[in-house]
Amino acid sequence: MSRHISRRVVLGGLGALLAPGAAVSAPPLVSLRPRLRSQDLGRQARGGVEGLIARAGLSGDVVCAVADVQSGLELEASGGARGLPPASVAKALTALYALDILGPDHRFVTRLLAAGPVQNGILKGDLILSGGGDPTLDTDDLADLARDLKEAGIHEVTGDFLVCETALPVVDTIDPDQPDHVGYSPAVSGLALNFNRVHFEWKLAGKRYAIAMDARTGKYRPDVEMARMKVVSRNVPVYTYADQDGVDQWTVARGALGGGGARWLPVRKPGAYAGDVFRTMARANGVVLKPARSIQRLPANTRVLARHQSAALQPILKAMLKYSNNLTAEMVGLSATIARGKRPADLKDSAAEMSRWARQTFGMTDTLLVDHSGLGDASRMTAQDLVGALVQARKQDMLRPMLKSFGLRDAKGRVTTTHPIKVVAKTGTLNFVSGLGGYMTAADGTELAFAIFAADTDQRARIPRAARERPRGARGWNYKAKSLQRDLIERWGALYGS
Repeated sequence: MSRHISRRVVLGGLGALLAPGAAVSAPPLVSLRPRLRSQDLGRQARGGVEGLIARAGLSGDVVCAVADVQSGLELEASGGARGLPPASVAKALTALYALDILGPDHRFVTRLLAAGPVQNGILKGDLILSGGGDPTLDTDDLADLARDLKEAGIHEVTGDFLVCETALPVVDTIDPDQPDHVGYSPAVSGLALNFNRVHFEWKLAGKRYAIAMDARTGKYRPDVEMARMKVVSRNVPVYTYADQDGVDQWTVARGALGGGGARWLPVRKPGAYAGDVFRTMARANGVVLKPARSIQRLPANTRVLARHQSAALQPILKAMLKYSNNLTAEMVGLSATIARGKRPADLKDSAAEMSRWARQTFGMTDTLLVDHSGLGDASRMTAQDLVGALVQARKQDMLRPMLKSFGLRDAKGRVTTTHPIKVVAKTGTLNFVSGLGGYMTAADGTELAFAIFAADTDQRARIPRAARERPRGARGWNYKAKSLQRDLIERWGALYGS
């Protein structure tokens, strides 16, 4: 696969792309209206796609578009040029952006640097943990780096222990409108650990709660000092957060804890978190470090003592799409923007650059995103923009192999793997926002690209910030939206692929 999206494919080889909004000026070579089939009679009698959408009973707006992958011919659309929040469907575009700019084999590197000479195993200077934008770094990796430091012959550091996380912009939270305690909106920087989440566990012991805050993986459970929890006698709010002298200070309502439990909380100081955990791992390997101190830029004349290299970008992106990890999307998006030659001030700045890239590369003229993950509901994407990009990306098979299967249902409403229509797609869900975009293969082998966005932005705007994790009515609304997605896919499979 070519490192970059071919301009020949985008501008020359897709002259037959007829979807509205695509960058094509030549007249159509085939009719925009597909040949009528017997199913069209039923479709027209039932009010077409608009009738299907109306029967779903969703408040707010629904837009959709579908096109033939081979020809690029748009087969059907409803409101396809009207932008709605894409939610996590935005990650599909982020994946294409990162693949094009960074390349599928790109790897992120985290380094231990010496700022000073090493004599007889003693580093006479500072030790620096330098992040390189790796979204997958975990406690196991820091343990390996600490072991590598020992194997490099270092047993003492006379200077400071420094942490540099400024390879990427430092952002307090992906979406400031989210509740403080949700793990899917952590801080972002060039140094992440465990997806910038800390594990909070509690257990009732007599009349008191035993609590732990740690950076656990399957192998290690190091306690952390930079995130602390206090149990407070109240019922609501369940959690509060404050920055207290460089510490993530949390409180939790005693009335909400019950007998015991656990959850992941977001980290607001990624550099301090990684430094805290690495210090523990270094101590376990016989190297005692001072408390970590943050620096904004690396000093000159450092040398590498140890390094950790991530997996290649392509499997990282596949996992991002499968698990819809917001932090990964933001970090690879920021990395791509910097590699493109722009130093963004924040996520919105970087997302605007990705939107410009999408316009230049895919003709997505009506799409403007505010982040790379889709968590911010101010992003707008049109169904026709996304379908046009999906058709073009399919020419080099860049995205389809990374998308997750989307299950359709049998006659009894059960998700089945034997349905004649096969779908791979990226889902997107926020409260009162639902999206789906990807590829479907009909029973006769016809492959279609499609996008479906639904949003009730007015109802979403009325949700109090404290209630945004599980607001009333959102679950039922999103269930209806997903049912409509399946109905539209089955409609298109019957109309255009049987």
